[in-house]
Amino acid sequence: MAITRIKFERFTVFEILDIEPSQGINVLVGANGTGKTHLMKVAYAACDISKSKVGFAEKLVRVYLPSGRALGRLVKRRRGSTRGAVEVYRGDLKLRISFSNHATVPDSATTIGVREWVSEPIESVFIPVKEMLSNAPGFRSLYAQREVHFEEIYADILDRAYRPALRGPVDRERKKLLGNIQKLIDGKVTIKDEEFFLRNKQGNLEFTLLAEGMRKLGLLWLLIQNGTLLNGSVLFWDEPETNLNPRLFGPLIEILLELQRIGVQVFLATHDYVILKELDLRSRPDDKILFHSLYRDDAGEIRCHSTSRYLQIHPNAIADTFSDLYDRELKRSLGEAAR
Repeated sequence: MAITRIKFERFTVFEILDIEPSQGINVLVGANGTGKTHLMKVAYAACDISKSKVGFAEKLVRVYLPSGRALGRLVKRRRGSTRGAVEVYRGDLKLRISFSNHATVPDSATTIGVREWVSEPIESVFIPVKEMLSNAPGFRSLYAQREVHFEEIYADILDRAYRPALRGPVDRERKKLLGNIQKLIDGKVTIKDEEFFLRNKQGNLEFTLLAEGMRKLGLLWLLIQNGTLLNGSVLFWDEPETNLNPRLFGPLIEILLELQRIGVQVFLATHDYVILKELDLRSRPDDKILFHSLYRDDAGEIRCHSTSRYLQIHPNAIADTFSDLYDRELKRSLGEAAR
């Protein structure tokens, strides 16, 4: 069951925020510091504990890594004592956590709805901005044995990538998606001794020698091939455009649209105009897409405007910036023509 609502009360950068995501693709846009990644991390942590059975407070600490691993540091900063809270919904299922800004350990949090929440597990994956497959050998054992200062999303993504393929034949939709990605990366991804390789007609090319954008597409191939991304799962992707050639944005968006069509809920945060426009131009009328524009109001608090239509995104700092560039270039061209 997809995530249907996320509420924040005095949590990290949010004072009060209430969002109802689409069951399909959710695109988060907004200036730096408006909480796009924070929103995805909360939703991911809620999804993850439905399978891992880790406490919600503990997972939030592992995902955010507040200083000293003090849970209370996730409460929005203000003078005096206060409490922060998060609620995540999947239809009638509700998971709520609240805690004081003085909380130092996860056990001090109050969590409601855990038993019902974990009784219906949901598969999820968070793809961070930094690609991890080239750094994979030895990382999981290091993370498990040592207190290394890495957010747990980096260990989690490797756990998902290392999963073996599902038993049985590959269904038609997944086969099509895998074929499309194989054309983009010119091969298949293989794993040997915790090391990832791109295998094609020339042999095996280790991921450390592969362009980072190709590694991200290879990761997507793995997640589809091993069954992590199936009907009912949730994909969170932070800035998919990072280190990816713009010519590949269109094919990437086509893949995300197909994932949505087979029942994968998608959250992606982006700063890129081409990503937005490719999504706008390639989507069908029956695709489920919501654009969530996060912004600060006159009082400095973060608000969200959600719309299903690209032209109604407001505010849209990405489009405004590109319009300004076009106007300046046009003005310069006209000036040169008048000389």
